[in-house]
Amino acid sequence: MADSRVIIKATDISQRFQVGDEEVTPIKHASFELMESSFNIIYGPSGSGKSTLLNILTGLQRPTTGSVTFDNREVYNLSPDELAFFRATRLGIVYQTNYWVKSLNALENVSLPLYFLGYSRARAAEVAMFALEQVEMQSYAQKYPVLLSGGEQQRIAMARALASSPLFLIADEPTGSLDSTNGDKIMGILQSAQRDNGRTVILVTHN
Repeated sequence: MADSRVIIKATDISQRFQVGDEEVTPIKHASFELMESSFNIIYGPSGSGKSTLLNILTGLQRPTTGSVTFDNREVYNLSPDELAFFRATRLGIVYQTNYWVKSLNALENVSLPLYFLGYSRARAAEVAMFALEQVEMQSYAQKYPVLLSGGEQQRIAMARALASSPLFLIADEPTGSLDSTNGDKIMGILQSAQRDNGRTVILVTHN
């Protein structure tokens, strides 16, 4: 888009780990910019540093060197409270493996993060149901995610990520354990989030 602007900027980031007597550097002097409302792919084989890069971009792992800015805010200059608020309100994250509160149904699991943002129970349920409708899972609202198929669980996870209307939707190998049909559905949701709702999408994949 002509009016797109830089929304994420990584400058000279490197990450080093000490593994026994050996130093491992999965990321070396990486610099790049991601545009607002764009669809971006971090691609590479297992062990290539994809998840490390994602952790750096989302504020989970301070890089050994370099800086990361989201919307002109230096991520690693934020206080712990500011960083937690940023992650809760700006980022929607979907992982290959989902973590559910087993005693809660799908609607309640999608609602849960909204409680921590100050939503009332009624308002959280309303927003969560809308998110489930976006991924065509509203009829599963009263079902327990742990009893559903992998594809169904992943679509509910997408609803949970979308519920807070994040600026950034980040998916770490979201189709890795799915068949092609369910994988295509997840990709369709990600594409719609970028195309129809203007979200910046980051997809991590080895495929």
